[in-house]
This record gives sequence, structure tokens and C-alpha cells, in this order.
Amino acid sequence: MSGTVHTATDQIKSTVPHPYHLVTPSIWPLCGAVSFMLTFTGIILAAHFHIYYVLAAGFICALATGFVWWRDMIREARTPGLHKLVTQIGQRYGMALFISSEVMFFVSFFWNYFNYFFFPDKMGTAFAPVWPPMGITTIDPFAIPLFNTMVLLLSGTTITWAHHCLLEDDQKGLVRGLAVTVVLGLMFLCGQAWEYTHSPFPFYHGGIFASSFFIATGFHGVHVIIGTIFLIVCLFRARAGQFTPKRHFGFEAAAWYWHFVDVVWLFLFVCIYFLGRSAIVAG
Repeated sequence: MSGTVHTATDQIKSTVPHPYHLVTPSIWPLCGAVSFMLTFTGIILAAHFHIYYVLAAGFICALATGFVWWRDMIREARTPGLHKLVTQIGQRYGMALFISSEVMFFVSFFWNYFNYFFFPDKMGTAFAPVWPPMGITTIDPFAIPLFNTMVLLLSGTTITWAHHCLLEDDQKGLVRGLAVTVVLGLMFLCGQAWEYTHSPFPFYHGGIFASSFFIATGFHGVHVIIGTIFLIVCLFRARAGQFTPKRHFGFEAAAWYWHFVDVVWLFLFVCIYFLGRSAIVAG
């Protein structure tokens, strides 16, 4: 008798609405972790041993996992009653904490760079302790890097334009702003690819300066790729009319991430491209 009463009580409690959303079990986080592990292992194998199939496999797996995971998240977000106010606030805090962790990720790259910038004698080479090291010809900051800077700054204004259109319920303006931002992101990636292929210092065996340069700008490029994919997803969702002035956290998260990418590039341009160039000229 008591067991029956207890079961009935549990059923009643399970039907009581609450403001929190419980995430359903999913295999995609595990698949994503394995995919990124393969990708970063592939980067190491490609850089040191010219083995590329692990990198290709990891990249394909990461794209496939991202596609199905994103699909499930969009379905969940569009299900009425799941994401109440408390859940939406939690999502914003989560995105803010994620971007904060990304900030610290890039702080480590800048720390490494300035460690040798201010204390070049730590390199332990037989040459004079200068930064950049002797024999290194740096990239002209007022060529492709300046072009990329203008492109990213412009993209920051177009994503803000799209956000303003969304708040005004101007769906056509939202789609146009997102489309222009995606094009500008692709332009930046093309400019960085051209810069890498015409770099005056080699990617392989380029010493400390090349390692510091490529790891900082390369990971920023990866974030631009991720941000561009993020915006492309938002573009398709905007074309489908899935964003409203009151419910558009997916777009808002993409805009936050893109502004973060913009700000990081400004620091890269000033610290690595401009100050690095100035150091060698002054020397």
C-alpha cells in the first residue's frame, strides 16, 4: 500500500512545472572530444612528420559532430516550454564564462610572445639577444594584416547592424547583415591563407618567432572559422524566420563570439605584427 502511494506521489511531482531545463543524454559531447583530440594530434603529426590523414579524419569527424549536435540544440531551443527565463539566463552566463576561458587561452599565447619580446636572452641562441631573432624578416603590418584588420572591424559593424535589424523585427535587414558578415569572415580567411603561403619565415623549423607567430595567429584563424560557421548557421535560421526580437539567443551568442574574435585580432595586430616589426627596425 505504501509503495503504491509513493509511486503516485512521484508521478504527481514529475508533472509539476519548474523553470529549469534538464538536458537529455547525448553522445555528441564524447564524439566532439574524440574529434578534437584527433584534430590536435593530427596537427602535431602534420607539423613534425608530414602525416595528414589523422588531421583530415579529425577535422571531418569534428564537422560531422558539430552538424548533428547543432541540429539537436536547435530542435531543443525551438521546443515550446523548454527554455524558460531561468534557462535563458543560464545560457547567457554560460556563454560569458566560455568567452572568458577563451580570453585566458589567448593570454597564454601573448604571455609566451612577450616573454621573448622583452627578454630575448632567454632564447639561448648563439646570436645577439634581439627580438625578432637575427635573420628573421617580419611581415609588413601595413599590407595584408592591415587589410584583414579593416575587414574584421567592418564585420563587427555589420553584425551589429544585423542585431539592430533583428530587434526592430526587420528580417530582410537581419539576413543581409548576416550575409555581409559571413562574406567578410571568408575574406579575412582568404587574406590569412595568402599571408601564410607568402610568409618570409617558414612554418616548419622557423624557430621561436615562427612558433609564437603561427600558434597565436593560427588559433585565431581557427576561431574565425568557427565563428563564420556559427554565423552561417544563424544565416540559415534567419532565412527560415527562426529568430524573433524576444527569442534570439543563438544569434546573440554568435555576435558575442564574433566581437571577441575582433578584439583578439586587434591585440594580435598591435602586439605581434606592429610591435614585432618596430622591434626589428629599431634594432
